Amino acid sequence: LPCSIIRKTQLGLGVGTFDSDKTTLHTSLIVTLLFFPAMAASATSLSTFSSLSIRTSRFSLLNTPSSLSTTLYTPIPKSSHPSLSILSNLAKFKPFKATSSEDTDTTIFEDLNPEDDITFDPPERPEDFVPPPSFDEGPLEAEEEIAAAYEELYGPAYSGESLLGNDIYVMDSKVKKTIGFGSKAKKEKVRDGFEERVIQVRRVTKVVKGGKQLHFRAIVVVGDKQGQVGVGVGKAKEVISAVQKSATNARRNIIRVPMTKYLTFPHRSEGDYGAAKVMLRPASPGTGVIAGGAVRIVLELAGVENALGKQLGSNNALNNARATVVGIQKMRQFSEVAQERGIPMEELWK
Repeated sequence: LPCSIIRKTQLGLGVGTFDSDKTTLHTSLIVTLLFFPAMAASATSLSTFSSLSIRTSRFSLLNTPSSLSTTLYTPIPKSSHPSLSILSNLAKFKPFKATSSEDTDTTIFEDLNPEDDITFDPPERPEDFVPPPSFDEGPLEAEEEIAAAYEELYGPAYSGESLLGNDIYVMDSKVKKTIGFGSKAKKEKVRDGFEERVIQVRRVTKVVKGGKQLHFRAIVVVGDKQGQVGVGVGKAKEVISAVQKSATNARRNIIRVPMTKYLTFPHRSEGDYGAAKVMLRPASPGTGVIAGGAVRIVLELAGVENALGKQLGSNNALNNARATVVGIQKMRQFSEVAQERGIPMEELWK
């Protein structure tokens, strides 16, 4: 391939400007092979000395009137680097645009006006459709109905009234207490079927700026000996007030104890609270409650007659009582397990 054609091809592609003194034939071959693959066959016939720099005259790069130079030559601005000229030429190409197909049906969109308001027609309702009532419609529940439902779920609310026939005596925060020199708060006895048992009364102090404030903390367990038991704690400046507060708190934390017909636990269980850990085991009829401390009081007031219990870890009375409650809450009846598994109770031991 003649060098003059390669140089003219370079000028036609807009590779860049050439020095008037030197021109590298190697660059010409690379550009020609990249953009004109048809010339690759003729370019391979060049000698091995074609990659060397060849000195040319000042006027050898001028265009000569020929058909190749006329078709390939396009004037381009001067650039300091050939690659910049290639990028500038590539930026002039415009992307192809897709022509609209005649087969596409656009009659639906031509009839619609985007400025018009389109109304939505909901589907027809079935014949047996009954519209749901609104949340603000219907008769409101009376206070007696709400109180009766609350008492059925959580027991009496200690307001002095019972809607389900429970025997309740007034015991709430509205009880008036006479405070004066030499007077003591009168203890109000609650007759609601729950028995109270004091586990511990401790004297506690609170350090303030002016010194120490003396209070009493009482731990009370309440239960009806029919499967309901609760543990509560309260503080007050007097022992009687602390016991009343803890008894009220215990009634707010009533739990249900699962038991069999032999008045024992359905299975083993363990509960922990803080550093205290309690182990509970069922026992055969006639065994009795073999336990000590707070565990024994909780089990007796719950109505358990045959059980084994042991305190492991801390000797704190409050933590052991609460650990016993945690262990009881982990127990389940056999009927509950069978219902969750969806099988008859006879198949639990198969």
